[in-house]
Amino acid sequence: MLFKEYKGLSKSSGNIIIIENVSGIGFDELVQIQISDNTRRTGKVIEVSEKFAVVQVFEGTKDLNLAETKIKFSGKPFELPVSIEMLGRTFNALGKPLDDGPEILSDIKKNINPVSRSYPKDCIQTGISAIDILATLIRGQKLPIFSSDGLPHNLLAAQIVKQANVTDKTNDRFAIVFGAMGIKNDTAHFFRNSFEESGAFNKVVMFLNLANDPIIERIMIPRSALTTAEFLAFEQNYHVLVILTDMTNYCEALRELSSSRGEVPSRKGFPGYLYSDLAAIYERAGRMHGRSGSITQIPILTMPNEDITHPIPDMTGYITEGQIVLSKPLYKKNVYPPINILSSLSRLMKDGIGEGKTRDDHDKVASQLNALYSQAQEIAALVAVIGEESLNETDRQILEFSRQFETLFINQDYTENRSIIESLDLVWELFSKLPVSLFERIPNSIIEKYYGKKTL
Repeated sequence: MLFKEYKGLSKSSGNIIIIENVSGIGFDELVQIQISDNTRRTGKVIEVSEKFAVVQVFEGTKDLNLAETKIKFSGKPFELPVSIEMLGRTFNALGKPLDDGPEILSDIKKNINPVSRSYPKDCIQTGISAIDILATLIRGQKLPIFSSDGLPHNLLAAQIVKQANVTDKTNDRFAIVFGAMGIKNDTAHFFRNSFEESGAFNKVVMFLNLANDPIIERIMIPRSALTTAEFLAFEQNYHVLVILTDMTNYCEALRELSSSRGEVPSRKGFPGYLYSDLAAIYERAGRMHGRSGSITQIPILTMPNEDITHPIPDMTGYITEGQIVLSKPLYKKNVYPPINILSSLSRLMKDGIGEGKTRDDHDKVASQLNALYSQAQEIAALVAVIGEESLNETDRQILEFSRQFETLFINQDYTENRSIIESLDLVWELFSKLPVSLFERIPNSIIEKYYGKKTL
């Protein structure tokens, strides 16, 4: 397709420019802007009609001369160059290197077709007991982490990157695509240093957008990350884990862009299409028939004012298959990672655990843990009223179990990488301190096999 060139703008505001009397322009088309001093900037078409086109300029509109600015429409949308050589590299949203490496020359761009998906199965081991046993991450799943300001979600994200892996004898090719949006410089340095020091960077492709970078690039980060993931998964047969942080920064950038376009706001000022926009990102996870690779997503978001009913976590919860919720009360007890297991769940875990996948006791152990911990919370609430001395012996045992469960099972060091088998064995060590009569959700055959046995 031939380039279309125009000279002169009708309006410039913030990162938005408007060009009138244009024709044959497509939505999402890539644009080159040449200003009067012959420097060039890049943008894309975000709205188009029969008479005008609205363009978002990545580098901003400062110093643009309305009359002298030249606009060149490329006739095609933005294409991210992708290659296997991207592993171990860091890029911005446009695929430009942020390290000392060369530019990626390939121009391959692939998109997943939802109708060709196969059902998610088998798990990804994160090395974190609370996730692996109680909210197991399944290959092809989208499982968000709900956090809030002051909680260690960045530390948890870095630990997952360092430790995550698959145990697939037929295909053990594993890669991580890490997309960071609107983060501070010190957080970016933390992620880079953490990946490099652990030796994990050689399996990571990192897309980085800092807090002072253009918001349009922030909006592109998830799409660039997922385009890369699709190439690795469905062209190179990798199992790819995509971690996106922080989706709240992404949504706020979308709100800012919507406001600059004069769109009618919806809940909390977010655009009415927030749900469909998030769905377009999250639904790019999955497996495909005839391909051995997969894309699994962990979007991380900080809940504004710790409100889980806020539009961002609310809509994310509808689209995804469960959630991992971080807890401030646990964090104040110095428990890391502070995962609230009663609010966390993985709706697909039953299809990726059990005999032949993890271990035959996994699903029964998870169910019993949830039941006992839930019962312990009820007992703790009662203690606040009547005092612990009024409890019977069974209640005391359950309460003590919950304390040890938090300090010995949920709590683990940032550098500690537990296998799923090690985590299950640790549960049985805790179970051995309780009477068998309390195990209402575990069949006798499983109890006889594991209860009281020295497994660690």
